[in-house]
Amino acid sequence: MIDPQARERFEEQAVKGGDGAEAQRLAITLKAGEGPAGLQLAALWTHVAAVAPERLAAVYDGAAEGWLGWQPRALIVEAPAGTDAPPPAFWDEFWGLALEPPTGQDALEVTARTAALAGQLAPAFKLRVAAMASAYPGVTQAASAGYPSKFSLERLALCPKESLGGAFHSLIVDNGFDLEVLDREALNLADLPAPLDYLNARILQCHDLWHLLAGYRTTALHEVAISAFQMAQFGHHYSSMFLAMVLTKTATTQPAALPLFLDTILTAWVHGRETPPLIGLDWEAIWNRPLDVLRRELGVTAYSSPYPADLFEQLRAA
Repeated sequence: MIDPQARERFEEQAVKGGDGAEAQRLAITLKAGEGPAGLQLAALWTHVAAVAPERLAAVYDGAAEGWLGWQPRALIVEAPAGTDAPPPAFWDEFWGLALEPPTGQDALEVTARTAALAGQLAPAFKLRVAAMASAYPGVTQAASAGYPSKFSLERLALCPKESLGGAFHSLIVDNGFDLEVLDREALNLADLPAPLDYLNARILQCHDLWHLLAGYRTTALHEVAISAFQMAQFGHHYSSMFLAMVLTKTATTQPAALPLFLDTILTAWVHGRETPPLIGLDWEAIWNRPLDVLRRELGVTAYSSPYPADLFEQLRAA
C-alpha cells in the first residue's frame, strides 16, 4: 500500500519529471542506500511513460550511468517535452494495477490492462509518442514497408528445426503461445498514428522472435528484461508503462528487491540500445537460417543476464 500523502508526492513528481542528469543522481543515491530514491526514480520512469515520452532515452541512459557506471554506446534520442498531467482516471487505473497483489494475476490480463492505460491519456499524447519513436534508428525505414502482414504457422512448420523459423515454431507450439501476443484487430492498432500502427503490430508478432534472437528466456524475470530491450530499440510505449509499474510496485512493496530489478532492467536497456535495430528485419527471408549464424551476421549478441533467468520460478518452487 501507499499512503495518500506519498501517492500525492509521487504523482506530483511524475508530472514534474526530470532529465537524464536527475535520473543519474537518483540511481546513484539509490545505490548508496540513501533516502526514498527508489520511489522517486519510479516517479521519473512514470513521467516518461505518461507525461513526457520525449525524455525516455535520456532518463534511462542517465539511470544506467548512475546505477551501472556507464551509458550505452548509442545515439542520443531526445526532443523537447510536454508536461500535460494525466487525468485522475489514469492514476486510479495505474495504482490499481501497480499495487495489485501478484497472487492470481494472469499475465495476459496484466498485459491487456497495461496496454489500456494509454487510452486514459489525452489523444494528442499518441502523436507525441509517434514523433518520439520516429527518432529511433531504423524506425522510419521499417515503417515505410506498410502495415505488417501476419506470419503463417504452416510456413514455420516447414523450417528446419535448428533454424530461426523452426525454433520459433517450437516455442509457439510447445508452449501454447499465440503467434501474436494480443489481437491486433481488437486493439485497433491499424488506427494508430504512423509509425505506431506499424510498430505496435510488428512487436506483437516479433516479441517471441526477439526472445530467440536476442537471447531472452520466456521466464518472468526475462519478460521484464525484454521489455527494457524493446523500449531501448524503438521507445516502445507499452514497455515504458510496464516498467514504470514494475519499479513502482517494487519500491512500494518490496524495496529490498530494487537492486535485482534495476540490474536486470538497465543491463537489458543497454543491450537494446547497443543492438542494431531489429524492428525492420525481413523475418520471412531468414526463417531457414540458424540462430548462431544470424547473430553473427546481424551483429546481435545474446543477453548476458545478471541473474538466473528462471530465478522467480526457482523461488516459487522452493
